[in-house]
Formats: sequence, structure tokens, C-alpha cells
Amino acid sequence: MRSYSLLASAKINLYLEIIGDRPDGYHELAMVLQSIDLADRIDLRAIGTDTIRVRCDHPQVPPDKNNLAYRAADLLAKQFPDALAKYGGVEIAIHKQIPVAAGLAGGSANAAAVLVGMDLLWQLGLTQSELQELGGTLGSDVPFCIAGGTALATGRGDKLSPLPDLGGFSVVLAKYRNLSISTAWAYQTYRQQFSSSYCAAEDLECRRERLHSGPMVGAIAQKDRSKIGQLLHNDLEKVALPVYPQVLQLREAFESAGVLGTMMSGSGPTVFALAESPEQAQQVLERVKSAIASPDLDFWVAQFSNTGIRIFSEENDLKAPIPRV
Repeated sequence: MRSYSLLASAKINLYLEIIGDRPDGYHELAMVLQSIDLADRIDLRAIGTDTIRVRCDHPQVPPDKNNLAYRAADLLAKQFPDALAKYGGVEIAIHKQIPVAAGLAGGSANAAAVLVGMDLLWQLGLTQSELQELGGTLGSDVPFCIAGGTALATGRGDKLSPLPDLGGFSVVLAKYRNLSISTAWAYQTYRQQFSSSYCAAEDLECRRERLHSGPMVGAIAQKDRSKIGQLLHNDLEKVALPVYPQVLQLREAFESAGVLGTMMSGSGPTVFALAESPEQAQQVLERVKSAIASPDLDFWVAQFSNTGIRIFSEENDLKAPIPRV
């Protein structure tokens, strides 16, 4: 039976600004998204029957249609019934490294890997833009997770404009193992507290004036690490930090550890900090671990990545980007 193994990169937000409401009920956003090499491995195997099976080594990841990876496979099965009939269904094995419910797009990255892997498995010949269009029906982060790298995301987060790669950055991440923050809660609470400042959907001039992502995009173009660290911004911190003081404490501990910049990623509760090198990142990790002696606090050190989904080979540890048009 044919099989593929892929690596699915986590995502952090370097910038997240909420502009207003959209007619479809989502928020209009301006974000700068960045892939990191903290990644799950997704093994796909043709199983010869018209079924979809999902298994995962993490107890919090559901093995059914509540799993975004399952829904990605089901989407392709419905879109391409002839391929399902010809090649059969698929077994999806998810090996988790990205923490669950962490604001790092782990579920979206898994779904992206399934779309890319099943395109290869079923020899569909889809382009990256076609895969991203399909991914957008599953979730706003899925299109970015397919391509990865550094990108400006607008709309509900699914309209992507690639930005120059930011090689050389190291990042330290920390998350309380038993803490999660609902994305829906974060956005709904922000709407309740700040909707009076929203721009109306038809007020394009207001929306142009509200966009403040330009300086961050400029700093990325210049590869100005210091400025990038200073310009980190996440509107959702306004609602999350007052309610979750441990996340605020973690952010303050990173600030005191001498980093380029620190912020909560997405809707949280993961907090990340930018460092100049892996060595500095490790030093920061040790300082924060000493400052907050909690057995429930997990840490990761990663590097910025210029790809989203990559083929993985255990024989030679190949981590090559998927070639796309």
C-alpha cells in the first residue's frame, strides 16, 4: 500500500489586529503569520477500503469527525469520489509535538498535511492555490499552514500575501499543560468589549486608517530583528491577560529574561519570545523556568521555518518543502 509521511509546522502570530465585523459573522483581521519548525508528523497510508481512520498518540485529540484532519480527508473523499473508488480510503496517524489547544494552529496544520498528503497519495495533481481554497473551507488557518513561511493574512485570515523569509530567528515557547483558552471565547469577548470601536463593513476609509500592520511588514522587509521584536502585537491579549493571570505572569517573565520581544500567540494560552540564537533561546528558557517553578509549565525551543508542510523520510531525515505551482 502507498504511504506518505509529512511534517506539519506550527504557526505563531507576530501581529494580530482586529478591524471589525464581517458580513459572514467572522472578524476582519490583519495578521502577520510565521511558521516554526515545531511540527507534528502525519503518516498517511492507503487502506483499500472506502473508510477514513484516524489515530493519535495524544489523548486529547479525537479520532473522529471532530478532528480537523478527519474532516480534511472526508472533504477530499467527497470532492473526488473517483479517486476514492480507485485508491481507497486512508489511515491517518498523528504524532503530536505541537501542544493541543495552544494557539499554534496544530489542528489546522494537521488538516493541511492531510490535504497535501492525500493529493500525493491519490495523484490528484492539485496546485497549492487549489489546496488552499479547499483548506479555507475547513478553517481560516489551514491555507497558511499549507504554504507556511512568513505571510500577511487579511480577511478572516485566509487571504495571504507572502512576506520575505525571516531566517535565523529562534523562538522559545511556553504553555501551561492544563490551561486552554477557547478561540471562540476570545473573539466573542473581544467583540463584547470593543465592538464600539469597530469599523463598519462598508466603511473602507475607516478600515484603511485602522490598519497598523505596515510598520511590522516594513521591519520584516528590512529583516530588522530588534524592531520586529518591539512591534509584536496581539489584540486578543486585551481580553485574555486580565482573565488568565498566569499567562500575564509568563509574558512578564519572558520580558525580564532579556528577549527581543514576547507575546501570546493567537488566542493563547501559549506565550512565545524571540531570541537571536538557539543558545540565547535556551538561556531564556532556563531563566523563565527558574522564575516560575511550575510542574505544569512546558517549554519548547524552535526556529523560524520558511515552509508549512514538508515530506519526511526517516531514512535520511529529509525535510523538503512540497513543490507547488
